[in-house]
Amino acid sequence: MEWEKGIIQKMGVKDLDEVLSIKTSDSLTPWSLNMFIEEIRNPFASCFVMKRKGEPRERVIGFICFRNVSVESELLNIGVHPDWRRLGIGKKMMQFYIDSCSRAGIKTFYLEVNSSNRSAINLYRYFSYQSFGKRKHFYQGKFDALLMMKKA
Repeated sequence: MEWEKGIIQKMGVKDLDEVLSIKTSDSLTPWSLNMFIEEIRNPFASCFVMKRKGEPRERVIGFICFRNVSVESELLNIGVHPDWRRLGIGKKMMQFYIDSCSRAGIKTFYLEVNSSNRSAINLYRYFSYQSFGKRKHFYQGKFDALLMMKKA
């Protein structure tokens, strides 16, 4: 999928250094290298990166990982490089995710998010996700995980 300044493509092992630098900059519980490798290899998972076009070396500016099983999907991880936040990259990644899942026949979408991450919650609500529960003290034993769902 292309847009005016970037392209979304399958995540490869060669992208992981940049993906890890994005994830550690914005998460209380960042994934390890092995977690990303396991998802890349998981037959139910899909991981994609968004890269900036028109530069000598296309750098990763965002990523998204999700799993589809039957007619359900779970958003596992999403991140945007700090230099590219608040420019609509997260919305582009989410729209790509929802569109590709819709083409695959997904009917219900799930995710969990740190209840203190207001910008992420606002992004998910923009895409019609609704809260349906909490996991108390899920992140670092301090922060609740907000469980969210969207019906197609």
